[in-house]
Amino acid sequence: MRRIDLHCYPGTAPWIASQGPYVEALATYWKRPWAAREEDAVAADVAAHGVEAVLVAFDIETVTNTPPCTNAYVAGMRDRHPGVFIGAWGAVDPHKGEAACEEAEIAVKDHGVLGFHFHPIMGHFSVDDPALGPLWETIDGLGVPVMIDVGTTGMGAGMPGGMGARIRHAHPMAVDELAARYPNLTIIASHPGWPWIDEMTAVALHKGNVYWEMSGWAPKYFPPSLRTDIRGRLRDKIMFGSDHPSMPYERILREWDELGYAEEVMHAVFHRNAERVLGL
Repeated sequence: MRRIDLHCYPGTAPWIASQGPYVEALATYWKRPWAAREEDAVAADVAAHGVEAVLVAFDIETVTNTPPCTNAYVAGMRDRHPGVFIGAWGAVDPHKGEAACEEAEIAVKDHGVLGFHFHPIMGHFSVDDPALGPLWETIDGLGVPVMIDVGTTGMGAGMPGGMGARIRHAHPMAVDELAARYPNLTIIASHPGWPWIDEMTAVALHKGNVYWEMSGWAPKYFPPSLRTDIRGRLRDKIMFGSDHPSMPYERILREWDELGYAEEVMHAVFHRNAERVLGL
Protein backbone atom coordinates (compact mmCIF):
# COMPACT_ATOMS: atom_id res chain seq x y z
CA MET A 1 0.00 0.00 0.00
CA ARG A 2 1.25 3.47 -0.81
CA ARG A 3 1.79 5.54 2.35
CA ILE A 4 1.88 9.33 2.09
CA ASP A 5 2.99 11.11 5.25
CA LEU A 6 1.61 14.64 5.08
CA HIS A 7 3.38 15.90 8.21
CA CYS A 8 7.10 15.14 8.36
CA TYR A 9 9.52 17.63 9.89
CA PRO A 10 13.16 17.53 8.73
CA GLY A 11 14.50 16.50 12.14
CA THR A 12 17.83 18.15 11.26
CA ALA A 13 19.87 20.90 12.94
CA PRO A 14 18.14 23.86 11.21
CA TRP A 15 14.76 22.52 12.31
CA ILE A 16 15.84 21.98 15.92
CA ALA A 17 17.34 25.49 16.02
CA SER A 18 14.10 27.03 14.71
CA GLN A 19 12.26 25.90 17.86
CA GLY A 20 14.43 28.02 20.11
CA PRO A 21 13.38 27.85 23.77
CA TYR A 22 10.88 25.03 23.23
CA VAL A 23 13.48 22.29 22.64
CA GLU A 24 13.82 21.40 26.32
CA ALA A 25 10.05 21.23 26.82
CA LEU A 26 9.67 18.94 23.80
CA ALA A 27 12.32 16.56 25.11
CA THR A 28 10.44 16.37 28.41
CA TYR A 29 7.07 15.92 26.69
CA TRP A 30 8.25 13.10 24.41
CA LYS A 31 10.47 11.56 27.14
CA ARG A 32 13.57 11.35 24.97
CA PRO A 33 16.36 13.60 23.68
CA TRP A 34 15.15 16.22 21.22
CA ALA A 35 18.28 16.37 19.09
CA ALA A 36 19.20 16.80 15.45
CA ARG A 37 19.91 13.96 13.02
CA GLU A 38 21.83 14.06 9.78
CA GLU A 39 19.72 14.60 6.67
CA ASP A 40 20.73 11.33 5.02
CA ALA A 41 19.79 9.38 8.17
CA VAL A 42 16.33 10.96 8.20
CA ALA A 43 15.79 10.14 4.53
CA ALA A 44 16.95 6.58 5.05
CA ASP A 45 14.55 6.12 7.97
CA VAL A 46 11.59 7.35 5.95
CA ALA A 47 12.50 5.20 2.96
CA ALA A 48 13.05 2.10 5.11
CA HIS A 49 9.42 2.23 6.21
CA GLY A 50 8.02 2.54 2.71
CA VAL A 51 6.77 6.07 3.33
CA GLU A 52 6.65 9.00 0.91
CA ALA A 53 6.77 12.14 3.03
CA VAL A 54 5.88 15.80 2.68
CA LEU A 55 8.39 17.92 4.61
CA VAL A 56 7.27 20.83 6.80
CA ALA A 57 9.10 24.15 7.17
CA PHE A 58 8.86 26.06 10.48
CA ASP A 59 8.83 29.80 11.14
CA ILE A 60 7.92 31.36 14.50
CA GLU A 61 10.78 33.82 14.39
CA THR A 62 8.82 36.74 15.83
CA VAL A 63 8.01 34.76 18.98
CA THR A 64 11.34 33.00 19.51
CA ASN A 65 13.85 35.35 17.86
CA THR A 66 15.43 32.26 16.30
CA PRO A 67 15.97 31.71 12.56
CA PRO A 68 13.28 29.72 10.77
CA CYS A 69 13.68 26.33 9.12
CA THR A 70 13.10 27.98 5.76
CA ASN A 71 11.10 27.21 2.66
CA ALA A 72 14.32 27.10 0.65
CA TYR A 73 15.76 24.57 3.10
CA VAL A 74 12.87 22.09 2.97
CA ALA A 75 12.60 22.47 -0.81
CA GLY A 76 16.29 21.66 -1.09
CA MET A 77 15.97 18.61 1.17
CA ARG A 78 13.01 17.48 -0.93
CA ASP A 79 15.00 17.82 -4.12
CA ARG A 80 18.04 16.00 -2.74
CA HIS A 81 15.95 12.93 -1.93
CA PRO A 82 13.42 12.43 -4.74
CA GLY A 83 11.00 9.59 -4.18
CA VAL A 84 11.40 9.84 -0.41
CA PHE A 85 10.22 13.42 0.02
CA ILE A 86 7.48 14.09 -2.51
CA GLY A 87 6.62 17.63 -1.47
CA ALA A 88 7.16 20.39 1.04
CA TRP A 89 4.86 22.57 3.10
CA GLY A 90 6.17 26.10 3.32
CA ALA A 91 5.94 28.27 6.42
CA VAL A 92 5.59 32.01 6.89
CA ASP A 93 5.34 33.97 10.13
CA PRO A 94 1.98 35.82 10.03
CA HIS A 95 3.32 38.52 12.38
CA LYS A 96 5.63 39.69 9.58
CA GLY A 97 2.74 41.25 7.67
CA GLU A 98 3.56 42.25 4.11
CA ALA A 99 6.90 40.43 4.30
CA ALA A 100 4.99 37.19 5.00
CA CYS A 101 2.87 37.74 1.90
CA GLU A 102 5.96 38.31 -0.20
CA GLU A 103 7.65 35.22 1.22
CA ALA A 104 4.56 33.14 0.43
CA GLU A 105 4.74 34.15 -3.20
CA ILE A 106 8.46 33.37 -3.38
CA ALA A 107 7.93 29.99 -1.70
CA VAL A 108 5.36 28.91 -4.28
CA LYS A 109 6.90 30.43 -7.40
CA ASP A 110 10.60 29.83 -6.71
CA HIS A 111 10.64 26.84 -4.36
CA GLY A 112 7.54 24.95 -5.51
CA VAL A 113 6.05 24.34 -2.08
CA LEU A 114 2.80 22.38 -1.93
CA GLY A 115 1.16 24.92 0.36
CA PHE A 116 1.70 26.35 3.84
CA HIS A 117 1.67 24.97 7.37
CA PHE A 118 0.71 27.07 10.39
CA HIS A 119 1.30 26.37 14.09
CA PRO A 120 -1.07 28.84 15.82
CA ILE A 121 -0.22 27.99 19.43
CA MET A 122 3.52 28.41 19.05
CA GLY A 123 3.19 31.30 16.64
CA HIS A 124 0.91 33.16 19.10
CA PHE A 125 -1.92 33.86 16.65
CA SER A 126 -5.34 32.57 15.67
CA VAL A 127 -6.05 31.92 12.00
CA ASP A 128 -9.39 33.74 12.22
CA ASP A 129 -7.76 37.03 13.27
CA PRO A 130 -9.04 39.63 10.75
CA ALA A 131 -5.58 41.24 10.72
CA LEU A 132 -4.29 38.18 8.84
CA GLY A 133 -6.69 38.80 5.94
CA PRO A 134 -4.00 39.97 3.49
CA LEU A 135 -1.98 36.81 4.06
CA TRP A 136 -4.95 34.51 3.49
CA GLU A 137 -5.93 36.46 0.39
CA THR A 138 -2.39 36.05 -0.94
CA ILE A 139 -2.37 32.29 -0.31
CA ASP A 140 -5.88 31.91 -1.69
CA GLY A 141 -4.79 33.78 -4.79
CA LEU A 142 -1.81 31.47 -5.22
CA GLY A 143 -4.23 28.52 -5.36
CA VAL A 144 -2.40 26.38 -2.80
CA PRO A 145 -3.72 24.61 0.32
CA VAL A 146 -2.88 25.23 3.96
CA MET A 147 -2.31 22.84 6.85
CA ILE A 148 -3.26 24.21 10.28
CA ASP A 149 -2.57 22.61 13.65
CA VAL A 150 -5.58 22.11 15.90
CA GLY A 151 -5.63 21.08 19.55
CA THR A 152 -2.95 21.19 22.19
CA THR A 153 0.80 20.81 21.63
CA GLY A 154 3.88 19.47 23.36
CA MET A 155 5.75 22.70 22.66
CA GLY A 156 5.86 24.58 25.94
CA ALA A 157 3.88 21.88 27.74
CA GLY A 158 4.66 21.81 31.47
CA MET A 159 6.54 25.11 31.37
CA PRO A 160 5.38 28.08 33.48
CA GLY A 161 2.55 29.71 31.58
CA GLY A 162 3.23 27.39 28.67
CA MET A 163 5.95 29.91 27.78
CA GLY A 164 3.24 32.38 26.81
CA ALA A 165 1.41 30.12 24.35
CA ARG A 166 -2.39 29.93 24.37
CA ILE A 167 -4.09 26.66 23.48
CA ARG A 168 -7.27 28.47 22.42
CA HIS A 169 -5.41 29.77 19.36
CA ALA A 170 -5.66 26.24 17.92
CA HIS A 171 -9.40 25.79 18.45
CA PRO A 172 -11.18 24.12 15.49
CA MET A 173 -13.73 26.95 15.37
CA ALA A 174 -10.97 29.23 14.10
CA VAL A 175 -10.54 26.81 11.19
CA ASP A 176 -14.31 26.85 10.69
CA GLU A 177 -14.27 30.65 10.44
CA LEU A 178 -11.37 30.64 7.98
CA ALA A 179 -13.05 28.00 5.82
CA ALA A 180 -16.24 30.05 5.69
CA ARG A 181 -14.40 33.22 4.68
CA TYR A 182 -12.34 31.49 1.98
CA PRO A 183 -14.47 28.70 0.46
CA ASN A 184 -11.98 28.07 -2.34
CA LEU A 185 -9.09 27.55 0.11
CA THR A 186 -8.35 23.89 0.81
CA ILE A 187 -7.62 23.45 4.52
CA ILE A 188 -6.04 20.40 6.14
CA ALA A 189 -6.56 20.37 9.90
CA SER A 190 -3.55 18.76 11.51
CA HIS A 191 -3.58 16.41 14.56
CA PRO A 192 -6.72 14.96 16.20
CA GLY A 193 -7.39 18.28 17.93
CA TRP A 194 -7.75 17.20 21.54
CA PRO A 195 -9.52 18.39 23.66
CA TRP A 196 -11.89 19.45 20.83
CA ILE A 197 -12.13 16.27 18.76
CA ASP A 198 -15.92 16.46 18.52
CA GLU A 199 -15.74 20.10 17.45
CA MET A 200 -13.15 19.25 14.78
CA THR A 201 -15.37 16.41 13.57
CA ALA A 202 -18.22 18.88 13.15
CA VAL A 203 -16.05 21.31 11.18
CA ALA A 204 -14.72 18.58 8.87
CA LEU A 205 -18.24 17.34 8.19
CA HIS A 206 -19.74 20.80 7.68
CA LYS A 207 -17.09 22.51 5.55
CA GLY A 208 -16.49 20.93 2.17
CA ASN A 209 -13.07 22.57 1.88
CA VAL A 210 -11.78 21.18 5.22
CA TYR A 211 -9.93 17.86 5.57
CA TRP A 212 -8.13 16.28 8.51
CA GLU A 213 -4.82 14.48 9.06
CA MET A 214 -4.11 12.50 12.21
CA SER A 215 -0.43 13.17 12.96
CA GLY A 216 1.14 13.52 16.38
CA TRP A 217 -1.02 10.97 18.23
CA ALA A 218 -0.57 7.26 18.79
CA PRO A 219 -3.56 5.68 17.00
CA LYS A 220 -4.32 3.43 19.97
CA TYR A 221 -5.41 6.57 21.84
CA PHE A 222 -7.97 7.67 19.24
CA PRO A 223 -11.30 7.87 21.08
CA PRO A 224 -14.02 5.39 20.06
CA SER A 225 -16.14 8.02 18.29
CA LEU A 226 -13.22 9.07 16.09
CA ARG A 227 -12.34 5.46 15.28
CA THR A 228 -15.92 4.92 14.14
CA ASP A 229 -16.02 8.11 12.08
CA ILE A 230 -12.73 7.34 10.29
CA ARG A 231 -14.29 4.23 8.74
CA GLY A 232 -17.68 5.90 8.32
CA ARG A 233 -18.76 9.47 7.71
CA LEU A 234 -15.20 10.87 7.67
CA ARG A 235 -13.74 8.23 5.35
CA ASP A 236 -13.22 10.71 2.49
CA LYS A 237 -11.77 13.38 4.80
CA ILE A 238 -9.04 11.64 6.82
CA MET A 239 -5.36 11.54 5.80
CA PHE A 240 -2.21 10.07 7.29
CA GLY A 241 0.53 12.09 8.95
CA SER A 242 3.25 11.15 11.42
CA ASP A 243 4.53 14.42 12.96
CA HIS A 244 8.01 12.95 12.52
CA PRO A 245 10.18 12.80 14.61
CA SER A 246 7.64 12.84 17.44
CA MET A 247 7.18 9.08 17.40
CA PRO A 248 8.84 6.27 15.44
CA TYR A 249 7.28 4.99 12.24
CA GLU A 250 7.40 1.44 13.62
CA ARG A 251 4.92 2.36 16.31
CA ILE A 252 2.57 4.60 14.40
CA LEU A 253 2.26 2.25 11.42
CA ARG A 254 1.79 -0.80 13.66
CA GLU A 255 -0.95 0.91 15.66
CA TRP A 256 -2.80 2.00 12.51
CA ASP A 257 -2.79 -1.65 11.42
CA GLU A 258 -4.03 -2.70 14.86
CA LEU A 259 -7.15 -0.53 14.51
CA GLY A 260 -8.54 -3.28 12.30
CA TYR A 261 -9.92 -1.19 9.45
CA ALA A 262 -10.96 -2.74 6.15
CA GLU A 263 -8.40 -2.43 3.37
CA GLU A 264 -10.49 0.13 1.49
CA VAL A 265 -10.47 2.43 4.54
CA MET A 266 -6.71 2.12 4.91
CA HIS A 267 -6.19 2.96 1.23
CA ALA A 268 -8.34 6.08 1.64
CA VAL A 269 -6.47 7.25 4.73
CA PHE A 270 -2.94 6.44 3.61
CA HIS A 271 -2.99 7.74 0.05
CA ARG A 272 -6.23 8.06 -1.90
CA ASN A 273 -7.61 11.10 -0.08
CA ALA A 274 -4.28 12.92 -0.33
CA GLU A 275 -3.98 12.01 -3.99
CA ARG A 276 -7.47 13.29 -4.73
CA VAL A 277 -7.41 16.46 -2.64
CA LEU A 278 -3.75 17.51 -2.98
CA GLY A 279 -2.84 15.98 -6.33
CA LEU A 280 0.01 13.91 -4.89
